[in-house]
Amino acid sequence: MSPYLGIVFLLAIAAGFVALTLLTNAIVGPGRYNRAKHDSYECGINPTPQPVGGGRFPVKYYITAMLFIVFDIEIVFLYPWAVSFDQMGTFALVEMVLFIATVFIAYFYVMRRGGLEWD
Repeated sequence: MSPYLGIVFLLAIAAGFVALTLLTNAIVGPGRYNRAKHDSYECGINPTPQPVGGGRFPVKYYITAMLFIVFDIEIVFLYPWAVSFDQMGTFALVEMVLFIATVFIAYFYVMRRGGLEWD
């Protein structure tokens, strides 16, 4: 347990700081609430009325975010391979070429389907 004692100690300090900050805010902070605090802020202009349920949000934003996450996670798999490349040899090189080929196939498929075009 002694190697982890420093980590436990830092986590305890962080938790104590969070608790102290929240407690201080509850005690010292102003409790006055008005309508302006609960309204959304849109760069100093009056907020536009939103339909009930929040309105429709284009699905293209979500698809772009998911594509970013997928390709970003795939790239993260390259780091451990790059670090231990010398120890793994030819087998690792072949496996990574297959992995990168799969990533590029997915990338070109998404590009051909128009998933990367921003209108």
